[in-house]
This record gives sequence, structure tokens and C-alpha cells, in this order.
Amino acid sequence: MNKKIAIIGAGIAGLTLANLIKKYSDHEFMVYEREESLSLDEGYGIQLAVNSIKILNQINFNKINDQDIFNPSNLDFYDIQNKKLCDFNLSKFNNSEIKYTTLQRSTLIEFLKEDIYTQHLRFGKKIKAVSELKEKILIKFDDNTNDLVDFVIVADGIFSNTKSFFEKKKNEPKYKKALAVRAILKSKSSLNISEQNISLMLGGNTHIVIYPINKKKELNMVCIIRSKKYDPDNIMSLIKNTVLKQNPNLKIIFSNKIKSWPLYYTSKILPSSNKKVFYIGDAFNGFLPTLAQGAGQSIESAHEIFNLLKEDKLVNDNSYFEDRSRRAKIVRRRSNFNFFVFHFSSSIMQKIRNIFLKFLVNRKAFIESYLGKVYKN
Repeated sequence: MNKKIAIIGAGIAGLTLANLIKKYSDHEFMVYEREESLSLDEGYGIQLAVNSIKILNQINFNKINDQDIFNPSNLDFYDIQNKKLCDFNLSKFNNSEIKYTTLQRSTLIEFLKEDIYTQHLRFGKKIKAVSELKEKILIKFDDNTNDLVDFVIVADGIFSNTKSFFEKKKNEPKYKKALAVRAILKSKSSLNISEQNISLMLGGNTHIVIYPINKKKELNMVCIIRSKKYDPDNIMSLIKNTVLKQNPNLKIIFSNKIKSWPLYYTSKILPSSNKKVFYIGDAFNGFLPTLAQGAGQSIESAHEIFNLLKEDKLVNDNSYFEDRSRRAKIVRRRSNFNFFVFHFSSSIMQKIRNIFLKFLVNRKAFIESYLGKVYKN
């Protein structure tokens, strides 16, 4: 029996779900976005491991313009002085059709919106109230429109406004006492790195990731810095005192326009209190970026909901929360561990970490356990 579905939020999770429903079912659906347009001007990069590429290929991601994506083969580890420590072969998990991929977030959003933009996407839709009516959910928007649906899929991010309409128990995101700085580089400049690979530089209370996002020689740079508070007016001073103090030569990567934001995470994973409401993407659980699985987990969670919907199990025999929680905890533990070991400030601890790192990247059993459980979902 066909259902009517409201997807709240036109980010990666919401749009992925919308594409799966459109391509593989006859269910009626609409994506509601509170903003007036999609953020397509944000050129920063994202990484998609094989677990998410496998899902995206089901909606023809494998036909995307090859010039707009990149497939890095290695992850290269450096210390903050730009001295190479070791490398890891990312292609271990690839096959001919499914490869570790980097690209601009806007490129992915453009791809995801293509088939649903006209008929299945509505902008400027801010929820005013929700209620239950005849075993359905009535959503009222502040523009005096409404929708009566069988299911509500919430995909409006870590600071989900929609959750407040359904959940009495609050689960506010927490500041991780760290921030991210991001920029797009046109070349590697004078850095001793490969433009074909992902470069990870480890320093005291900071780490830097640089990787190609297309075949136009554009690189994404993101720098994570520990800071007890987030002061957007004092970012350059923080960069100088934390990053450039350790390596002044890195000044070149901060010379372009930079964007910064505080890092938040979800401390608890809580189930939906309504059997017809489901949370996906960051609305389910917000991850730290230190395993590069934020976008990937958004895609996975959308796919999990779609499979239950396709099998008519969203209400009966629904295992979504248990399965997604188990999956999220695997990713969260690794993200938190990376956040811890990437930022050792003690030179002794850094040396010990580097020794273990060189040893572990060549151990198949460790790689299969640490990354294989994530990449081979």
C-alpha cells in the first residue's frame, strides 16, 4: 500500500532518501526545506568512502561528470612540520565500480536535486505545529499550508528544529571545545604533499587535512583546532598561536578566504518517541569530522529507512533505531579516538603515536577491524 511521506530538510540525507523513493517506489513524498534555496555556493569538500558510493550508484551517481570528482588512492600521514610519516592505501576497499571519492558538497547536492527539484521540493517551509489525526501526522507550516502524512522523516541537521515538535526530552548538541577552519586551495603551493592523495598533518592540539575535490586542481583544506571557546573574530590569532607557531610555512594555506565554525557532537542517541517519525543524518546523531563519515552516514541512514519503507516494515518489525544506533556507535568511537590521538601536544606522545601509526597501517587485521567495519557496511 502506498504511503505519503514528508521529508524535513534538503541536505544530503533528505535528498538521498527522496531520490531512492522516486526511483524505486510509488510512494508519494515531498521534501520541505526551511531555507529559501539550496546552499550551492559552498564549495568545500566532502569525502565519500565505498559504503556510501555503493548506495549513491543505485541512483546513478556513477554517471556524474568525471571532472567534478576525484578518487584519491592513498592517505598520507605527515607531522606538522610536513615530514611524511607513512601512508595507507585507500584503494584496498575499492573495486572497478565503487571507489573512495572526494568532491565538493555542492556537486553532490546538485546531483541529488536534479530529479526532484521541480515536483518534490518546497522551500521556505517552517513548521509551526504538528498533531496526530486519524493515525496520520498533520504538519502545519507558518505560511498557512499543511500536509497530512503517514510518516515524517526528519533530516534537518544536528540542530534539528523539527525534533522539538515531537520530543519532550531534549538532547542538545554539545560543543567539543574545537573548531574547524576551511579553505579551497588552487594548488599545493610549497607544501611537500601529493595532489593525488589525501594529506593528513598531525600537530599539537590541531590537525590539517588537504585533498583534491575534482580534476581541476582544486584542493580542500580543513584545519581542526582545539579551543575552549569559539570566537569567530579571533580565528587568525588562534591559527597563529596554535598552527603557525608549530610551522610558520603553513601560512600559505590560510592566505585564501577561510570559513570557520564550532564543532558540535551529539552526546546521546535517543529513539523517536513517535512510531511514525524517524531521524536520519545528523538529526539522528552528529559526528565529529575525524573519520570523514558525516556525509557517508547521512547517506547510509537514508538508505536504511528506504529499505524498511520498501519492505513495509517502518511500523511493524522496525529495527531502524537499534541497527542505526549500533552503526553510529561504531563510527562515533573511531571518530572520538581519532580526535584524541591526532592532537597529542606532548612530543613524547607524538613520537609514540607515530611509531604505532607506521606499524598499524601495514597490518591487515587492524585495517579490516578499524576501517573495514565502517567501509564494508
